[in-house]
Amino acid sequence: MGKVIAIANQKGGVGKTTSAINLAASLAATEYSTLLIDTDPQANCTSGIGLEQKKVDGSIYEVLIGEVDADDAVLSTEIPFLDVIPSHINLVGAEIEMIDVMERERILSTALQRVRRKYDFIVIDCPPSLGLLTLNSLTASNSVLIPVQAEYFALEGLGQLLNTIKIVRQHLNPDLEVEGVLLTMFDTRLRLSNQVASEVRRYFGDKVFDTIVQRNVRLSEAPSFGKPVILYDASSKGARNYMALAREILNNNPRYVDDPPAQHDPDSTPAIETSSRSSSDKNGLSGAIAGSPSKTPPDAAPSGTDGSSDADRTDEDAGDEAETEDSATSTSGVSL
Repeated sequence: MGKVIAIANQKGGVGKTTSAINLAASLAATEYSTLLIDTDPQANCTSGIGLEQKKVDGSIYEVLIGEVDADDAVLSTEIPFLDVIPSHINLVGAEIEMIDVMERERILSTALQRVRRKYDFIVIDCPPSLGLLTLNSLTASNSVLIPVQAEYFALEGLGQLLNTIKIVRQHLNPDLEVEGVLLTMFDTRLRLSNQVASEVRRYFGDKVFDTIVQRNVRLSEAPSFGKPVILYDASSKGARNYMALAREILNNNPRYVDDPPAQHDPDSTPAIETSSRSSSDKNGLSGAIAGSPSKTPPDAAPSGTDGSSDADRTDEDAGDEAETEDSATSTSGVSL
């Protein structure tokens, strides 16, 4: 039985789909059979892997409403060891169609019973909500990976997601675990990114992955070509980040792999330094996770670690500079 990992966060724009595509591709690149399932009606995961919605005959929508077996909806990709069950815009109405079905939260779990025997890992891209589609994904999964953008607003709502996971454990899937928290869109030069990383580590402890996904132009460009970043530019920082994440997950799950790869050496790359935080910064960030943010937010315009203001740093600047920097793919050496 393969391990099923749901990638979930009701906050949009935190890197769920990017992480789902590139984690699945990286696992497949290590020659572990992997199935990628797109349960988001936007179908960005489907297009990002190189498939067109209009040319898909069977999707996860047909699987959920019982018209197609999961086996028949599986499509191969240009990456060996990687298959996909695509999504479709029709999935937007699936929650309404499923509302009167008995045990509607377990539909996906039941549908995947035979399929999961064929794969080492199954990665599920969840929609940015805590609705019935996400509940189905969590119920069908062994664990949930939570991407968190390294910005203040991304912390808000994490408490609600953790409460949903707790409810799923109590009533639907007692074996559901938190695979880990993944920091995404990280800019090593910004003090705010380091503050968020420090606060997330303080709150989640060892559940935070050592690997951090840094801002990267190639990572942003790859979906427009319908390719995972490992095919688009295997030498880019984004590709190295997700390969490091795949190795970390493999090392954390020896029961699901025959020959786990060597431990990722955190000393092979320099550590990311964490700036000191004022008490108002600390209260504001921890309050966001708890669901009751402090009235005193982090500095309105925090300075970068090199002394320049955040206002002077655009995403394009961060991405372009990221391509020339040879910086860390792992942050196990973060100074807290």
